[in-house]
Amino acid sequence: MAARQTSLPRLLLVTGMSGAGKSTVLDALEDMGWDCVDNLPTALLDLFVHGERDARQAMPVAVGMDVRSRGFDPQALPGLVRSIKGVTPEILYLDCAGSELMRRYGETRRRHPLAPDRPAEDGIARERSTTAPIRAIADTVLDTTDLSPAALRDELSRRYGGEVDQPVITIASFGFARGVSRTADLMFDMRFIANPHWEDGLRPLTGEDSAVQAYVTADPAWAPTMEQIETLLTSLIPRYWAAGKSYLTVAFGCTGGRHRSVVAAAEMANRLRAAGFSPIVRHRDLTSAPSDTIEGQPADFGREPEPPGRDEASE
Repeated sequence: MAARQTSLPRLLLVTGMSGAGKSTVLDALEDMGWDCVDNLPTALLDLFVHGERDARQAMPVAVGMDVRSRGFDPQALPGLVRSIKGVTPEILYLDCAGSELMRRYGETRRRHPLAPDRPAEDGIARERSTTAPIRAIADTVLDTTDLSPAALRDELSRRYGGEVDQPVITIASFGFARGVSRTADLMFDMRFIANPHWEDGLRPLTGEDSAVQAYVTADPAWAPTMEQIETLLTSLIPRYWAAGKSYLTVAFGCTGGRHRSVVAAAEMANRLRAAGFSPIVRHRDLTSAPSDTIEGQPADFGREPEPPGRDEASE
């Protein structure tokens, strides 16, 4: 795959929901060699980019702006960023679920900038509406709801750590019963595979355990399915890259997100590495507790397939 390199330094606008991790993002970018500034007034943007940066002139630039920044206008800001000469402009919008933002504000005891005298949820709702225009045209929308600071830094390193010759590929697992993956570009449903949850010895284990892997991969449908998905992905990934898509998330789902989807994500990542790609793996629901209630919900196609070896006389 041919690299898409540019001789112009990158200018990254980091914006989005207050509390979604802008400071963490800027700290991580600074550690990666970016020239960063937070809450810069919009009137000073061009001066900061083209000011006396000396040896740092060729460094990529990251500017943090949100509703607290002077002159912040979600309608006009994208045009301002893209009007800066001599750089390759990008917009990164940090999103986060309202419930998680509420938790973060509760832990830090800080007031929301748009609701200094009202409940934080009022400010969150107002900010989400206010910033919707810039979110709609952002080059990247990164949802930090389920990301720890370490996982967020890892994600940023993959996306902004240097020039690459392929999309940033994330292979994820999740449980449908806990909500579909919010960031998936391609999603594969693995609930047609026999469910290890209904085996007493496998229920407390996860897809990272060899016994669960052996059980899942023994299903007759497993091998041909994974081969077909691998063929599809190895064909699509270069096409996505050629079309200008820099980030690709492939998600595998099962009912609870602890067994089948975990095995599928790990195996597909290994298959793609063997094919010359560099995916990262993220298991959203791996640490969730096993639950008969969740696994018994009719989220699966009708009824769960009978696990191999179940005693038919007991039916």
